[in-house]
Amino acid sequence: MLLEDLRKDSEIKNMLTRAETQLEVMGYTEHSYRHINIVCNRLEKILRAVGASEKEIEIGKIAGYLHDIGNCVNRKDHSHSGAILAYFLLTKKGMSFLDAAEVMQAIGNHDEETGQVSTVISAALILADKSDVHRSRVRRLKVDKNGLLDKNDIHDRVNYAVVKSDLLVDKDNKKIKFVFEIDKTICSPMDYFEIFLDRMKMCRVASAYLGYDFQLLINSFELA
Repeated sequence: MLLEDLRKDSEIKNMLTRAETQLEVMGYTEHSYRHINIVCNRLEKILRAVGASEKEIEIGKIAGYLHDIGNCVNRKDHSHSGAILAYFLLTKKGMSFLDAAEVMQAIGNHDEETGQVSTVISAALILADKSDVHRSRVRRLKVDKNGLLDKNDIHDRVNYAVVKSDLLVDKDNKKIKFVFEIDKTICSPMDYFEIFLDRMKMCRVASAYLGYDFQLLINSFELA
């Protein structure tokens, strides 16, 4: 089974659409195809860098594509419900039990509250997912020509402050880097750490599992 097959699947499209609709109603940050595609691309970049096989890369991209599908059930515990949902959807559509279980395990462990790095694919998914912080993830209804409508919402404020984000894999020096540019008139780097510290700890564990050091660069200031 290939990712392109899933992109055409009407049942999966419907569930991903419902997942995004639910988060939109909640006012939660964007989890649409924009986020999904970024995660898939960054996940592939990581897996290629660490020498994963083509099959592992394809399984990883499928995990990236489906990683937030559990939001169509409920935001709470979405990684767990999404993992089970993905497993049964994939096996129903012809994926082997072994490969579907690999996807299930990665999705079930991508959330920082309960996730545990246990495979190369799960490590890569965590890094690809957590590196997507950007102002385009803030809902349009929360922004006007003057910027954020509610500057007290720290999650929106941090995402809106990030005007550039990228994930870099330095194979020569064995480092995985999150590179952010933050508009400090909107938030400070300390605001970022206030809400994302647990995520960054998880990313450090994920990088170490892959044999890499983790680094965070905010406005060119390096945090090892």
